[in-house]
Amino acid sequence: MHKKLAGTVALLAVGLLSQAQKVKLAPVFADAEKQTQVMLTSIAAARGSNTDLVSPRTLENGNLKLVPAKDWTSGFFAGELWMLYAFTHKPEWKAKAEEFTAREEKEKFNGGTHDMGFKIYCSYGTGYQLTKDAAYKEVIIQSAKTLSTRFNPKVGCIRSWDHHKEQWGYPVIIDNMMNLELLFAATRLSGDSSFYKIAVSHANTTMKNHFRPDYSSYHVVDYDTVTGKVVKRNTHQGYADESAWARGQGWALYGYTMCYRETKNIAYLRQAENVAKFILHHPNLPADKIPYWDFNAPGIPNEPRDASAAGVIASGLFELAKYGKNKKEYLTAANTILQNLTKNYRSPIGENKGFILLHSTGSKPANSEVDVPLNYGDYYYLEALLRSK
Repeated sequence: MHKKLAGTVALLAVGLLSQAQKVKLAPVFADAEKQTQVMLTSIAAARGSNTDLVSPRTLENGNLKLVPAKDWTSGFFAGELWMLYAFTHKPEWKAKAEEFTAREEKEKFNGGTHDMGFKIYCSYGTGYQLTKDAAYKEVIIQSAKTLSTRFNPKVGCIRSWDHHKEQWGYPVIIDNMMNLELLFAATRLSGDSSFYKIAVSHANTTMKNHFRPDYSSYHVVDYDTVTGKVVKRNTHQGYADESAWARGQGWALYGYTMCYRETKNIAYLRQAENVAKFILHHPNLPADKIPYWDFNAPGIPNEPRDASAAGVIASGLFELAKYGKNKKEYLTAANTILQNLTKNYRSPIGENKGFILLHSTGSKPANSEVDVPLNYGDYYYLEALLRSK
């Protein structure tokens, strides 16, 4: 076949593949509604009179584990409810979303954590996009003010963890890229550019220090607060310091795509594209594109998968396809992930206390939340489905 013709045929095949692999949203969301009804019943039974427990996180020995608002995952379920409302426009989902979102409000003053974006932006931020509720706007701005107190100008980053002080002096984790969306939103909503400047500084410093030459990311970078220099680099939730923890690569892809959206800085777009290339062309990425918990886990192919990482990656790729030069590749990969999550990783209706996805991995080195449902797996799966439209 003539080279030019062969290239055209290949492009057509990719285009057809990306179309063929689109998941039919209506039946999937109908199933998600059924599961979420089961979850609401499960939450009521597990919560009892303990009002400190606000959100489902995972299953432990088959039992539903609920967490308080201070837990980093507490905002995801409210976000899922908002996404059900976004797709169905049913008032009952809006009412439930408002109920679970309100449980997060006190966190707007919690300066002891960097996870403000996960908790507040996934709940209040998702809700604000749909309702433009002025009260939600104020919570977002206050949360950004609180998060900003964790910024160190010498380091140029927001501090991540306050725990393990014997291990790290000023740890910054790749997950923290996800909390910058809250800061960008706060500048838009308030006109105060200080939030934007902190987000840009954090993104730039992370881009400089978190990545290897192949654009894989470390999990944790520890900084000296006197000099601002890197002390050490670790991969705390991955297999080894020099390995590529799957969800961390997802956070990087999603985070820099979002930063490009908010700033139009081409360096962020290039970073996201390079991270996408690392993920999608890695020899250890399975054919179904649902990654193992770490790209360098020693027992591949007999290692746990991480459906939550797959959801984050798919959602990031759908957005990156809007800006990046490899649109067809990103859409094909994202649709393949969604198709396979939908076909092979969903819970049967009525089971698993109402979680939507199975087979996620929280922290394999700690033997914590391995091959279980996780609320953020469900959140990013639903978000990716909505973005696929």
